[in-house]
Amino acid sequence: MAGTTASRRIRIRSALVLRESDLEWHFVRGSGPGGQNVNKVATSAQVRFEARRHLPPDVFARLQRLAGRRLNQDGVLSLTARAERSQERNRAQALGRLIELLRAAAEPPTPRTPTRPTAASRSRRLESKRRRSGAKDRRRKVTHLDD
Repeated sequence: MAGTTASRRIRIRSALVLRESDLEWHFVRGSGPGGQNVNKVATSAQVRFEARRHLPPDVFARLQRLAGRRLNQDGVLSLTARAERSQERNRAQALGRLIELLRAAAEPPTPRTPTRPTAASRSRRLESKRRRSGAKDRRRKVTHLDD
């Protein structure tokens, strides 16, 4: 099968799968450890992902809250990894962080189950209200009735 390039798939959740072709990689010379290698080799890895185009609206909304400044106005998520000395390890680190962030965004929030207050907590609340009311009553001006 010469000429066809199969794009690797990245599973985020069972219903959410990304193609590696959806990711855009840039490599630049990075600061930090590496000795003279830093000046010669582009080791810093930056991955860009068009989240608005490839994610369902509910997942994208949660990603907006989680990603913060890493998600720009156009809905493009950008992550940079530069901690390692090699391009491959930085690439793996950036991809791992992207997958972790997308998995967190793909997790639907657990619905709140409404609960009722216990009888004891209701009675404590009412007793506290009675005490506060009594304290405020004692602060009132006393009026004497003249017979």
